[in-house]
Amino acid sequence: MDTHFFLIIFLFVIAPVIIIYLENNYSLAKKIGAVLICYGLGIFIGNVGVLPEVSPAYHALVEGSIYIPFGKMREYLAEGLVTQQDMSRNTISFLQDLFSSIPIMLCLPLILFSLDVKKWMRQAKDAVGSLIIGLFTVLLMVFVGFWMFRGSIEEIWKVSGMLVGVYTGGTPNMAAIKTALNVSQEIYILTHTYEMTLGAIYLIFIFTIGQKVFLWFLPPYKSQNTGKADVEEIDLAEDYESYDGFFKKDVFWPLLGAFGISVAILGVSFLLSKLFSDDFANAAVVIFVTTFGIALSFVPRIRKIKKTFQLGMYLILIFCVAVASMADISKLADISISLFYYVGIAMFGSHFLHAAIARIFKIDADTVIISGSALICSPPFVPVVASALKNREVILTGMFVGIAGYAVGNYLGVIVAYILK
Repeated sequence: MDTHFFLIIFLFVIAPVIIIYLENNYSLAKKIGAVLICYGLGIFIGNVGVLPEVSPAYHALVEGSIYIPFGKMREYLAEGLVTQQDMSRNTISFLQDLFSSIPIMLCLPLILFSLDVKKWMRQAKDAVGSLIIGLFTVLLMVFVGFWMFRGSIEEIWKVSGMLVGVYTGGTPNMAAIKTALNVSQEIYILTHTYEMTLGAIYLIFIFTIGQKVFLWFLPPYKSQNTGKADVEEIDLAEDYESYDGFFKKDVFWPLLGAFGISVAILGVSFLLSKLFSDDFANAAVVIFVTTFGIALSFVPRIRKIKKTFQLGMYLILIFCVAVASMADISKLADISISLFYYVGIAMFGSHFLHAAIARIFKIDADTVIISGSALICSPPFVPVVASALKNREVILTGMFVGIAGYAVGNYLGVIVAYILK
């Protein structure tokens, strides 16, 4: 094995750990976000000459695939069709594919294990209504955007499915739907880059004048708790943000068991997918993984395992570095700017329509903002948004809306994509 192989393993597995440490200890890294830092690192790895160059012959032989099977590569090397450097690059491509597909499938059950459906239904009545409105507006605006740009965006039905996923559950759903629909790396990276860019603008709006704007036409939040907000905030920070105590015996071993359950879920889901046609097999894996994850969240012993959400987020960061390293920036300029407008309509259109409908049902401004932020930006941003609102009590609502979005986003994304196809 050459040094490139070990460098890639190190970057994919260890770099996310370092980035998590930076995010938890430095305010600038926290503001940028671990996901964005990982994407930046991956794009840097893939586009600045860190990886070995390949020969024109290898380009011709790979025929649009991510990598060539190792047996074939050995035959090509013996025949003199490829070089040893091509062999190294092919191994790296295999690792990129492995780390951009397996971790995202393993992370979904781990994230869903932390979902307490019964508790959410008891404590977040307004959140149920806000969630339903949020899902409806995302679907509506995705359909509107599809109608507007269907002639100018390549494979727009796949993009539509990813947008439904990312605006109902965030990066895990978008990544899972990418796998389910076989979306190209370039389209995925560009779509997600636009999504993160516009998401940053959205967060700036929320952190500055968002609450004042929404209060013009939505009622203010009325406290539902009597002195319990501080406890909730601490519990949620422990459940969804803190990595402290990750390697303690009473945390690590149950967490390792949860990881084993996720591996088993993926294995069973893969076997069940063989019952379907090749065209639908990947989508079936995603749907089965999601379903088993939700089902096992009803088992108290599994749901109470600590740090499953954090382990899932670590796997997402591995995915982010790996998939970004596969993007060829030189190809991105060929994709229509219509995609940028489509992402913007899905994001901003759905949230402001959400607020307009919430006015009819008299849902308060803070609940609408935290629900929209959870769907648009994913649960890790909820405590940050709640801090900007100066309202600790909505953290629970935002977390449950976001995690419920994780649960339904894969179903909706795949269904919408195949309907539009």
